[in-house]
Amino acid sequence: MASQTNHSPAPASPELATRTSALKQAAQTAFDYLGGLDNRAVAPAPDSAAMLDALSGPVPEGPTDPAEVVRLLARYGNAATVANSGGRYFGFVNGGCLPAAMAAAWLVSAWDQNAAMRVQSPVAAALEETALAWVYELLGLPAECGGSVVTGGTMANFTALDAARHHLLERAGWDVEADGLFGAPELCVVVGEEAHPSLLKSLAMLGLGKKRLVQVPADHQGRMRADALPNLDQRTILCLQAGNVNTGAFDPAAAICPQARAAGAWIHVDGAFGLWAAASPKHRHLVNGFEMADSWATDAHKWPNIGYDCGLALVRNETALRAAVGIRAAYLGRGERREPADYTPELSRRARGIELWAGLRQLGKTGMAEIVERTCAHAQRFAAGLRAAGFEILNEVVLNQVLVSFGNAEKTARVIARLQAGGVCWCGPTVWQGRTAMRISVSSWVTTEEDVELSLNAMVEAARD
Repeated sequence: MASQTNHSPAPASPELATRTSALKQAAQTAFDYLGGLDNRAVAPAPDSAAMLDALSGPVPEGPTDPAEVVRLLARYGNAATVANSGGRYFGFVNGGCLPAAMAAAWLVSAWDQNAAMRVQSPVAAALEETALAWVYELLGLPAECGGSVVTGGTMANFTALDAARHHLLERAGWDVEADGLFGAPELCVVVGEEAHPSLLKSLAMLGLGKKRLVQVPADHQGRMRADALPNLDQRTILCLQAGNVNTGAFDPAAAICPQARAAGAWIHVDGAFGLWAAASPKHRHLVNGFEMADSWATDAHKWPNIGYDCGLALVRNETALRAAVGIRAAYLGRGERREPADYTPELSRRARGIELWAGLRQLGKTGMAEIVERTCAHAQRFAAGLRAAGFEILNEVVLNQVLVSFGNAEKTARVIARLQAGGVCWCGPTVWQGRTAMRISVSSWVTTEEDVELSLNAMVEAARD
């Protein structure tokens, strides 16, 4: 029997020691930061931006120890952050970041995977595919959809609408990828009066033009009026909205989509946060009819609370999506299974699908429903409390958005400024159909009933001061 030789562990290389030291410093910095969120103002202190000057200047002459780089970030960067990882940030429909998704993001950085091709990262390709299948199920969409994990809502709209452009022009006998838009058959794009600017930006980048759009009037909540639709045909892209960014209202998809499908139009849904109402038995009725669409854009960094750099472009016609954004080259070998690069405008890309998988695995169906229902209940509490205090709620609170007026535009602006300076919570201004308002967006898994009551009291105090 051959004898076994005992080998003592090899000493860590200098490179490994350097990397380990930096990562430990980063981990401790993150623990300290997250642990201190409840005891700091939500908005950064006024002088924090000036502190960032310490991180600027000319390129350093020589190297800096990585752990020292992290310490510099902690010393000067922490204070200049907005605490949207905490429970009292209600601006811009920003969710928090689930523990599993945050931890997965650390692993994704450590693994340093390029999620373009399965051969480059089997784990990135497999988990992205699984996560997308889970998304289709949670949102009540066809399992045969094609989808991609992109950077956010704007790129999600862009990607899905690229597939729409390809399909309609191909049906008209035009190869837009080969021949461009010069001389192409004309398309008609129909949007609601309250369409989000990211949708309009995406249409502009696709060469479909902001000024050429047909705009449908909206009602007092921002919903597209079904009775005001123009004529639709096989060269029409109809863009609906699931969740108005101010009111949370939904276009009447159940009334609009059958007519649009009968006309042969492509129906696209901009549902950055509202589509996730489908995951809640209590709020699922709000998305009735949207499943009839041809494409959907949404954000996973909002309600699923996956963290930033995570949008979703979902397309019923997988072939159209692949034809619009896929890439071919001799060195890009193909296997028999799904290749992520065939579904997204990007080639080299972060393995953000792993973070999506981790967050959805943590939540499951019941956890996803709980986030939606709890945050919507918090929104109802804000509306009821502010109304009881004598202030005007401007919207029907159907989801997680609340618009409140404290009087005229000047007074409302002063209240918002005082609230932000107070630091208990953070809400931003908006103008809704000519009225200046404060917008409250409740999106984070971290927000508790105590957070709501503390914030509500701060709002009332700021208004009465």
